[in-house]
Amino acid sequence: MFDLFHAGLSDWQVTTSGSGTVQANDGLRLTVQPNGSAAHYHNAQIADYTYQDFRFRWHAPLTLTVIAGRAGVIPPHTGTAGFGFWNHPLSPELRRRLPRLPAAIWFFYGAPPHDLRLALDVPGHGWKAQTIDAARPQALALAPIAPLLMLLMRVPPLYRPIYRRVQRILKVGEAALDPGLLADRHTYTITWARDRARFTVDGAVVLETPFAPAGALGFIAWADNQVMVATPQGHFRWGIAPLHTPQTLVIESLRIERDS
Repeated sequence: MFDLFHAGLSDWQVTTSGSGTVQANDGLRLTVQPNGSAAHYHNAQIADYTYQDFRFRWHAPLTLTVIAGRAGVIPPHTGTAGFGFWNHPLSPELRRRLPRLPAAIWFFYGAPPHDLRLALDVPGHGWKAQTIDAARPQALALAPIAPLLMLLMRVPPLYRPIYRRVQRILKVGEAALDPGLLADRHTYTITWARDRARFTVDGAVVLETPFAPAGALGFIAWADNQVMVATPQGHFRWGIAPLHTPQTLVIESLRIERDS
C-alpha cells in the first residue's frame, strides 16, 4: 500500500466527531479545533477497517513508513494522536463486538494529564514508540490475579520486580521521543517482525525490542482530545480535555510493505 493522499479517501474508513475534519488533497490533514462545548469529544481519524466487521489485514512481517508532522501549535498539545496498527479494543457499537484487551504497534502521543504507564521508567505521557500485546493467552491468564497485583504494586519495594515481569508478559516495548518532533516534518518507520520490532525516526533507531504483537491488526491515524489514565497500581480514568487552539496531524505519505 502506498498513498500520497492526492486522490481523496475512497480507500479509507473516515471517522469524525465534534469539530474533527479529515482532508486529503496535498497530503492528509487530521484536524480538531475549539468548537462548541469544552466537554465535547473531538476526533479526526482514518482507518483501513470498518466498525461492522473489524477485519484486520496487517500482520508481521511488514514495514510501515510515514512522513508526518503536526501543525498548528507547538507542544505541549492536547489529547492524543498517532499512527500505526492496533486491534481497536473498544467498539463504538458494543452490540457488534465485545471489548478486548489491547494490542498495538505504533507511534503514539498523549498530552498531560494523559497518563498511560506501560513501561518501567517511561513517563505515561508524551510522544512514544510503543508496542503492547495484552491479547495473548499468557496475558489473559493474568486477569484473575490482576486486582491483587495492582495492590501489591502500591508497595514501593514490590512495584519494580512485579511490573518488570508483567511488562514482559504484556509484550510492552516503549521509548520516549522528543515531543518537539511533532512540530516538524519527519520520516517514521516501524519494522514489525514476528519476534521483534524496530522503530526509526529519520533513519535513526529510537526503539528496538523483542516484543511485537502476534495477531492481525488494523491501520489507524488520528488526532483527538481524549485523556486516559491507567497505571500499574490500578488508577483508571477516561475523559476529555478542552481544546484551546486548532491542532492538526499532517501525513504527507504512507507506505506499508509486506516483508518476505
